[in-house]
Amino acid sequence: MDYEAVIGLEVHAELLTESKIFCACSAKFGAAPNQNTCPLCLGMPGVLPVLNRRVVEFAIKAGLAINCRIARHSRWARKNYFYPDLPKGYQITQFELPLCIGGAIEIAGENGDARTIRLTRIHMEEDTGKNTHDAHDDASLVDFNRCGVPLLEIVSEPDVRSAAEAGAYLRKLRSILRYLEVCDGNMEEGSFRCDANVSIRPRGARELGTKVEDKNMNSFRAVEKAIEYELRRQADVLDQGGRLVQETRHWDPDREATRPSRSKEFAHDYRYFPDPDLLPLVVSDEWIEDVRRHMPELPDTRRDRFVRDYGLPRYDAEVLTSREDVADYYEAGVRAHRNPKALSNWVMGEVLRIIRERKLDDALVIREWPVTPENLAAMVALIDDGQISGKIAKTVFEEMVKSGAPPDRIVAEQGLTQVTDDGPILAAIESVLAANAAKVAEYRGGKDKLFGFFVGQVMKATQGKANPQKVNDLLKQKLAAAAPSA
Repeated sequence: MDYEAVIGLEVHAELLTESKIFCACSAKFGAAPNQNTCPLCLGMPGVLPVLNRRVVEFAIKAGLAINCRIARHSRWARKNYFYPDLPKGYQITQFELPLCIGGAIEIAGENGDARTIRLTRIHMEEDTGKNTHDAHDDASLVDFNRCGVPLLEIVSEPDVRSAAEAGAYLRKLRSILRYLEVCDGNMEEGSFRCDANVSIRPRGARELGTKVEDKNMNSFRAVEKAIEYELRRQADVLDQGGRLVQETRHWDPDREATRPSRSKEFAHDYRYFPDPDLLPLVVSDEWIEDVRRHMPELPDTRRDRFVRDYGLPRYDAEVLTSREDVADYYEAGVRAHRNPKALSNWVMGEVLRIIRERKLDDALVIREWPVTPENLAAMVALIDDGQISGKIAKTVFEEMVKSGAPPDRIVAEQGLTQVTDDGPILAAIESVLAANAAKVAEYRGGKDKLFGFFVGQVMKATQGKANPQKVNDLLKQKLAAAAPSA
């Protein structure tokens, strides 16, 4: 049978506040276990939560960026469940009255058409601790540092229709949150986590199928693989006459398969009720407008501006603006030397290659690496002025990555200036033609493809320093001049 995928995504994004949501403990990642704790985040009797105003500000900012309606009145709730990493026995969250309602994110579908993924809500809550099950054979350990770290839970409608669309949605959402500087988006550290609610139904049907929640996915590729596996698994079950059950399954990256974890809870299982220790949250119009005034330029707006102002192809603009630090880097380069397309090629090629190789995926890290945008622009200017070739530029770029030195100094110290005088180039051409007389005869006999061989030999003889256009022009003249007449 032909099935249609119906996927909804729940993202938990840890916020970049200095302190936790309801206490003054540090929210910073990486401390020794159980160091960033206090009686409140450990759930001791008699303690009272105090709301961190910055958390609400970050949530409003995210809601505005995704075109949500910001509720003037929202309410805190207790979500009751009992896990070892939840010391209070409940989680402070929002339920029936969240802060941000609705909204949508635009993505490119698999066929390139624009797709709108609607949001249900964005609400604030506190994070739980973290269990570790494999440190000791005879015990599981729990680290409470993460308890109380502020989270946004961003819930989509079941509008996603494929694993690829899920990946596109998550990348777009993470890009927006990074631009806002409210979340660093680090999936490996758990600051950007996704649960996927996956179901299938016969294509054309309106009734939703049985939903399965997939967890434990710490990369975009893992999310995509988990969804692809789950869609195949569900189709196989139904095709064989089986029945799907609503459950939570965990992604096993070693087996590249999902495995059952527990039966899926329903909202009533959590016994939500209003938190008696926290007043309802009232957000004024003035507060919302103040946040709106300080909103940065967002990825889609910046992409369109790059296309309009710099004449870039949409694809280039999409890649460059997917990370704010990369977009900032590119624009600083364009300000230093106005050749937008050449700089785009270098950033998308060599700069992003280094980012991938060195795993410089933490937000803003490119702002601290050795090759300044001004030096990259100066190198492109050397190419444009004919002082170095594109091939030599790659050598210069690698040296800039190692030392951080400006390109003109590297060119001068290593003698990399491009040869443009006819004399040395003609001498190299004559030497190459003399050493390859047989191939010259073949070329003149009609084997035109040998021209590339001669160009390569001349460039090799000049150690890559000869101006390629000069080599081509002079080589054609030399080969034609001695050619026999027809």
